[in-house]
Amino acid sequence: MGVTSRVIPAAEKRCANFTNSAGAVSEQARRAVDLVFTNAARSALCLGPGDTIEIARLPGEQFIEPPASKIVVLTIASYLFRLLTIFHVEDDQAGEDYFLRGEAATAGRAFLDVFAELGNMCCGAMNRELGRHFPHTGMSTPYVLDRHCLPFVRELKPAYLSQHRLQINDGVTLHATLCLCAYGDLDFRIDPVAPVEATGELELF
Repeated sequence: MGVTSRVIPAAEKRCANFTNSAGAVSEQARRAVDLVFTNAARSALCLGPGDTIEIARLPGEQFIEPPASKIVVLTIASYLFRLLTIFHVEDDQAGEDYFLRGEAATAGRAFLDVFAELGNMCCGAMNRELGRHFPHTGMSTPYVLDRHCLPFVRELKPAYLSQHRLQINDGVTLHATLCLCAYGDLDFRIDPVAPVEATGELELF
């Protein structure tokens, strides 16, 4: 049997290299990724007009594992990149008092279910904004994992990693990690504007 050969399309080459970050992320693109997240988080995690949220980027790019016992993970991906948004959450009294209120409280919903839905709204807004700059973006549904999975983040060898502390109403503290794997060079810009509206969406990717 003869061996046939063919030219591998560029998209397939990128898909074959999805386990490694082969591209570079410009400083402008790094700022844009952080801004996309902070705008979306402000819209999705402020549940009422009287709520406030402070988001601070932690210094450095060395991955530090926050102490929270659970993580909620969502993925946004295209042919050029894969972006993991990891929320580090603790089912404590302060978190329950804030997130399990109103309709969620009367329905008796579990804390992690409610937060996963809010995380989905946040990443849905991120996906829509990134889709303005990159074609064919898709988003996973949220999945909840134990913090013991965190060491595997280093195995992804991200081209860019940033961590953020989120303080809501001076009473609820959680952290988020953005892990960006680039399969080609990334350079795009987002101008600081009012936070995007975080409407809910579920996409299978």
